[in-house]
Amino acid sequence: MAKIRKPRTPREKYGQELRLRRTAAGLTQEALGDQVVCSPTLISHYEAGRRLPKPDDAQRIDIALKTDGFFVRWLEDLDSKFAQYFAAVAELEREATEIRQYGASLIPGLLQTDAYARAVFQAYRPNYRAEELDEFVVSRMERGRLLTKSSTPVAWTLLDEAALRHRIGGPHVMAEQLHKVADMAESGRLRLHVLTFASGAHALLEGMVYLLNFADAAPISYVEGLHTGHLMEDPALVEACRTSYTLALSDAAPHQESVALVRAIAEEHEHAQH
Repeated sequence: MAKIRKPRTPREKYGQELRLRRTAAGLTQEALGDQVVCSPTLISHYEAGRRLPKPDDAQRIDIALKTDGFFVRWLEDLDSKFAQYFAAVAELEREATEIRQYGASLIPGLLQTDAYARAVFQAYRPNYRAEELDEFVVSRMERGRLLTKSSTPVAWTLLDEAALRHRIGGPHVMAEQLHKVADMAESGRLRLHVLTFASGAHALLEGMVYLLNFADAAPISYVEGLHTGHLMEDPALVEACRTSYTLALSDAAPHQESVALVRAIAEEHEHAQH
């Protein structure tokens, strides 16, 4: 049986190309590090895709390997606008054929409206700047276009009732956000299920999970906590996350009932404005 490869992030592709070019040039990691003015360990991190060189280091890499600005130009495309722990996930989701997401207390980022995302980012930062919030919101809206361009990836969304009732940004913002989710579900763009309070205990009580499938690579899972996230590639862990998602899904309301509930709660938020 052919071994299923794990998905490669653009950072990993960058690192692998660096390793190939370094090897072709007959340089060891230590020798390249001497020319870049960094440790061989840092070169190793670059080649593994764990770190990206700074622009000045990329320029010195190009000079050492005689690659005519190749690594500097590619680096510009890899300058992530996301938190370091989420950057790889943001790159991989663009290659996914199926996405399964769960919102425990928040609507998942791919589905958020501009106003909802802004309220979330503002709450995270005690001393925020308006221009900084603008950058965060623009990045999140760009991510969301993934689900507006075509029917790929297939998208499943599981929401806890708490995510629907927690009034982020006020009644108007929440009503707009929930109507967007319901619109996407009714258009067929995503499969929507709600875990109501009446569902009681379920397999995802401990937090969010994000599952990605690929056409020609092994699936991955991602879990996130406060200021941290963990991308899992180990088959046993990925399968455990998928099992937990499936168990929780079996306790959720059916698609049509879920859409109706989201609409009803949106109307509750609307009435709260008066």
